[in-house]
Amino acid sequence: MTDPRITPANSRAALESLRGTVTAPHFTNGEPAQLIQPLTDLLAAPGGRRERQLLLGDGFTVIDRHDGYAFGQANKDGFCGYLPESALGLAEIPTHWVAAPMTTLYPEANMKVKETGSLTLGARVTAIAELGKFTQTTRGFVPTLHLKPIGDWHKDPVAIAQTYLGTPYLWGGNSRAGLDCSGLVQACLMSCGHACPGDADLQQALGKPISEKAALKRGDLLFWDGHVALCMNADFMIHATAAFMAVVMENTRSAIKRIADQGYGPVIARRRVI
Repeated sequence: MTDPRITPANSRAALESLRGTVTAPHFTNGEPAQLIQPLTDLLAAPGGRRERQLLLGDGFTVIDRHDGYAFGQANKDGFCGYLPESALGLAEIPTHWVAAPMTTLYPEANMKVKETGSLTLGARVTAIAELGKFTQTTRGFVPTLHLKPIGDWHKDPVAIAQTYLGTPYLWGGNSRAGLDCSGLVQACLMSCGHACPGDADLQQALGKPISEKAALKRGDLLFWDGHVALCMNADFMIHATAAFMAVVMENTRSAIKRIADQGYGPVIARRRVI
């Protein structure tokens, strides 16, 4: 049975690569596009619930357009869903990514003018020129200090996670304004150059298994049914949790007990990614 989250097909169309695997009235090679808004909800259905969020500059393969919505697949992690057509523009080749927890997009190279919007860690831009302390991009002006060239990644996912401490918990969230457990892990790993799926159960395939007898190390992942946490060291972990409605740091042993006591079961997997 196919997983609709990562299967680029709906009732109207499917990617050509799925011909013979799924039934669809129309097959297409897809249309390359790119997110042109700072943050966009990726929906399970037109006007439906949020599955994940996409950032400015994220690549998106459009499979179907209907009634103002585009159905397609996010290039960075293969997640599929619907978003407003107005959120999409022509595909560009990003040159830089937002390496700060959050930055500001301006209409000109002037920090005193009203901003256009806020960009979160991982957003991608196409640079045109540097003007003083700003980089001019095809979407506006961004402080140069907050950008890195594509390929120049951070080194420590845990250090990135710590910058999110106190960030509100948001189901399906992928931004500094709010994120969930898998959104936090994805942001931290991808900002360090590691590929990462969008949901916790999919992330469970990352890296290599760790035996229960082995000591946990910085950067290891702990999985429960529907939840994931990032180990800071052998004794502490950091995660986005609905228990506190925020990104928090906890003693790992205490958190495992708390989660079990609340009826969410034991740790089901331990994985080493870095």
